[in-house]
Amino acid sequence: MRSQIELPNEVAAELAGSGDAVLREIEGHVDCDLFLRGNIVTLDGGEEAVEAAATVVRALAELIEQGHDIAPGTIAAVTGALDQHTSPAEILEDVVWRHRSKQVAPRTVNQKRYVDSIRDNTITFGIGPAGTGKTFLAVALAAAALSRREVNRIILTRPAVEAGERLGFLPGDLMAKIDPYLRPLFDALHDMLDAEKVATYLERGQVEVAPLAFMRGRTLNDSFIILDEAQNTTPEQMKMIMTRLGFNSKMVVTGDITQIDLPKNEGSGLVVVGDILEGIEGIDFVRFGGEDVVRHRLVQRIVEAYAEHAESMTSELRPADRRRA
Repeated sequence: MRSQIELPNEVAAELAGSGDAVLREIEGHVDCDLFLRGNIVTLDGGEEAVEAAATVVRALAELIEQGHDIAPGTIAAVTGALDQHTSPAEILEDVVWRHRSKQVAPRTVNQKRYVDSIRDNTITFGIGPAGTGKTFLAVALAAAALSRREVNRIILTRPAVEAGERLGFLPGDLMAKIDPYLRPLFDALHDMLDAEKVATYLERGQVEVAPLAFMRGRTLNDSFIILDEAQNTTPEQMKMIMTRLGFNSKMVVTGDITQIDLPKNEGSGLVVVGDILEGIEGIDFVRFGGEDVVRHRLVQRIVEAYAEHAESMTSELRPADRRRA
């Protein structure tokens, strides 16, 4: 089947990109061929594939007309939204943080649900693989809340669990030793704010980045608290941080239960917390999958490959069907 779509000249130019790069990217998400001549897009392939691709092209054209840039993740966001019968604009136009030329918005349906959950609930759990934007979006929402003075401070914390070198073998004093564990949180913060602003916030105590152990015995009022790498908390530590929550505070807990670095004889607090807290009003769980990975496309493939390998290993370990005996 062949179909043609006529586009405004400026939209066609944007869709073409450099060397038809955008069209080639669209082809990676649909099962048909696309050609652009002048302002006419031609689609060749099976009937269903052409209809699906035409929907994607029209959605992208609409976003371009509304002023959206077609970034590497935009096409995946559009196709993912359409697959789940959601308006792409509804996702991409929900800008949670804007700083100079940088703006942060969800790119997948699950990310949009995650953002809405953080806004609507006191405690939100974001659980899923690396690259799904769990920490990045949480830090963006925290920066927005602080700038609007909805909270007085941001607290970023994570358990200092060794995933290689041990703390004692690293050079320097205690803060120098724990810096590698907290560095991802600093990186996310610097993506949102100028370095000078971050330094000022840290100096005033409006932003605090500390290991989870430093939270014990405190009551965290008027705060936006982000617990990162929560799969490396014990059930006791998870209960401890949950009970630190004070008045006018919000908490986001993120983690990936496939990357637990705890000793094998210790359970993960993130694994059991769903059974304990699921269904309590004001607490929500958002679970991400490989389709939500918004880093380099190769990261999504790596996540999928590891998931398939884990599934195959689980199948091999299952006991044989006794009925065959």
